[in-house]
Amino acid sequence: MAHAVVIGAGIGGLTAAVALQRRGWDVTVLERAASLEPVGSGLAVAANALKALDTIDAGDEIRKLSAVQGDGGVRSAGGRWLARTSAEAVSAQYGDSVVLLRRAQLVDALVARLTPGTVRLNTTVTAVDPDTGRVTATTGAGENPDRRAAPAEQGEAAGEIEADLVVAADGIHSPVRNALFPEHPGPVYSGTTSWRVLVPAEGVPGQASESWGAGRVFGVMPLAGGTTYCYATDVVPAGGGGGDQLAELRRLFGGWHDPIPALLAAAEPGNVLRNDVYHLAAPLPAMHRGRVALLGDAAHAMTPNLGQGACQAIEDAVVLAYVAGPGGGPAADVASRLPDYTAARLERTWKIVTRSSSINRATKIRNPLAVRLRDTATALVSRLVPGAMSGAGEEIFGWRPPTA
Repeated sequence: MAHAVVIGAGIGGLTAAVALQRRGWDVTVLERAASLEPVGSGLAVAANALKALDTIDAGDEIRKLSAVQGDGGVRSAGGRWLARTSAEAVSAQYGDSVVLLRRAQLVDALVARLTPGTVRLNTTVTAVDPDTGRVTATTGAGENPDRRAAPAEQGEAAGEIEADLVVAADGIHSPVRNALFPEHPGPVYSGTTSWRVLVPAEGVPGQASESWGAGRVFGVMPLAGGTTYCYATDVVPAGGGGGDQLAELRRLFGGWHDPIPALLAAAEPGNVLRNDVYHLAAPLPAMHRGRVALLGDAAHAMTPNLGQGACQAIEDAVVLAYVAGPGGGPAADVASRLPDYTAARLERTWKIVTRSSSINRATKIRNPLAVRLRDTATALVSRLVPGAMSGAGEEIFGWRPPTA
């Protein structure tokens, strides 16, 4: 049986592990953290990613766990609608609506589809040989609080693991990417920092929307079970984040339109996450080298403006499993198949990276006159070309996974 090592147990890495196991591969997932990703944030899963999840029989469960994103769109800081989207039109055009759920729920659904013991926590990869597929890793000391994955023994050394395929899903600051393509400039700061918070919002009215102000954004995503996921961005220097971040959000957005003040009033300080937003400003020469395939943020980290970061990682995973082929026999020629993975994914993902970056630039506008011009242009396009927003998404949301 062919063996794959997946580096990183985020959404992309776990999806790849599930997809490869379903193709008959023996899979080991190595995760340096002490627990899987129960990050307190929400996630939008669009039609393209739902269709990818259908190929591993996870799509229907995710639909059931999720709230369907209803009619929404883009608003000004004062609440005026600049552009509207119709959930019915999106569903009719792409076969699915966007669904909203907690990130941890998707992680749990993926882990439940893995053979027990597939994921090894507290394990840091220190070297990968793209020619042989040899992975060198060490397991750190400490407890394993996550019962969803195999426990790590105190001070255990993982040593060397031989793999026919190595999947580098090790995130935006990927050490594997840096080793494979040392000439690539790597991630750069987008100019914005982001906040994410899950709010117990029973009784707080709201619908899915994203509001744009002068250099700032505030998003509202109602989830199932009376919880609302809120996210925000602001144009600030990198490296901040100290102090009371909920107080900072209330200072920045407390005067915006309803229901933003009520949501921030209902939020709890311990639930606020703040992260500077980095992305790749230049494409990689390839998404593979030898027996190693790069996946998700390691290959095409993007700003969050299109909500496609996790969706593209899910696409990567099912395409990679398709290209890798059945794992029941010899996999010595996997290196010869990985160029097909790059061919299928590099151009597509880079277009989405570029489009997301262009929206990010628009949201960073601070000059009052330029903000008015931006908002007026957005409203005019939405009014004069009602299908512009959904039509512009055909290239993204109309994607279909490969079939065996």
